[in-house]
Amino acid sequence: MEIKVNGEAKSVSEGALTVAGLLKLCNVEMPEMVSVQLNGAFVDRNDFSSTFVKADGEVDFLYFMGGGR
Repeated sequence: MEIKVNGEAKSVSEGALTVAGLLKLCNVEMPEMVSVQLNGAFVDRNDFSSTFVKADGEVDFLYFMGGGR
């Protein structure tokens, strides 16, 4: 299936892919520090294992960083 991850087209062969599975598939470092947006809506971290990414879905991995003045 075709999806977009952080704005880039990606082809994945998994038929049933959860957000948690996509994090692993994309080798996301420190997944506990990532917020996920699926089709424009934030996914609760507790739902990563039960939320499925469907064909033509758009997923964004967002890293929030502190700092500055």
